Amino acid sequence: MHVKVYGRIMRIGELARRAGTTTRALRFYESQGLLDAPRAANGYREYGEEEFRLVREILTLQAAGLSLDDTRPFVECLRAGHPRGDSCADSVEVYQRKLDEVNACIDRLTAVRADLLAKLADALPGPPGPCGVSVEPEEES
Repeated sequence: MHVKVYGRIMRIGELARRAGTTTRALRFYESQGLLDAPRAANGYREYGEEEFRLVREILTLQAAGLSLDDTRPFVECLRAGHPRGDSCADSVEVYQRKLDEVNACIDRLTAVRADLLAKLADALPGPPGPCGVSVEPEEES
């Protein structure tokens, strides 16, 4: 739904600049049903502050590691009139699922790190010195 706020109407280029994205991305969001593109009589897309808010929500969530599809419940929550995109149960579920994925990645990376540290310790010829550099045992003369 297109809502004119304070009479402020933006064309696609201005919305892209203000939101920090590209017109191509906005058209893609439209094709995915995440953004409505109201048209003026001349066929130009016209956006208001509501669309700006939706685009900022999408970009913020993607920057936090969520996929474009993951942003859908947040967008729907805002469209339903909620003050925040994460004030709906479906949005909270996305946060929890993503957090579970991140925790699983951290567990895998922790195991990889431990394995690499063990391999490095085996590869070093002697115990590390005070600066973390291997020290070769001195030969007696």
